[in-house]
Amino acid sequence: MTTPVTTPAPRVDRAQYGLAALLAVVGVYTIVDARGLNVGFGDPIGPRVFPYVIGAVMILLAVLLAVATSRGDVPEAEAGEDVDLTVRADWLTVGKLVGVMVLNLLFINLLGWAITGALLFAGCAWSLGSRTLVRDLIVGAVMSVSSWYFFWVVLDVPLSPGILDGIL
Repeated sequence: MTTPVTTPAPRVDRAQYGLAALLAVVGVYTIVDARGLNVGFGDPIGPRVFPYVIGAVMILLAVLLAVATSRGDVPEAEAGEDVDLTVRADWLTVGKLVGVMVLNLLFINLLGWAITGALLFAGCAWSLGSRTLVRDLIVGAVMSVSSWYFFWVVLDVPLSPGILDGIL
């Protein structure tokens, strides 16, 4: 006598349906919001094309995610092999990083991006364990001044020069 072979019902992760719904809602909102963009008569493509494409792709991805979820496709859980789950979070480091970013936010209009960007880089490096303050300040200054010029010259986006107005 043979026993019938039964296949287990596919496991459904209902949270994926929520993610698919959220993705679809954001896609629809993107398309609807793009209708409010002003279109010039000389531009055949216009600024609406990109939000329409992005919104349509988001809706397509939402549908594909819902179909995959209904078929029982479940994402693989993180193995955590490179994370020691027994070690507690280092809240002191997180606090230092938050403090450095808040200081950057507070002083960027006064000091400008070139200075606060260098201090931001050096402060983040310090809070993550670097003990070479002079090198961090030099690297931060080079990165912040070069990014300031990149935004100003290439992208034509003015960043705050702060106290270095007229020097940069």
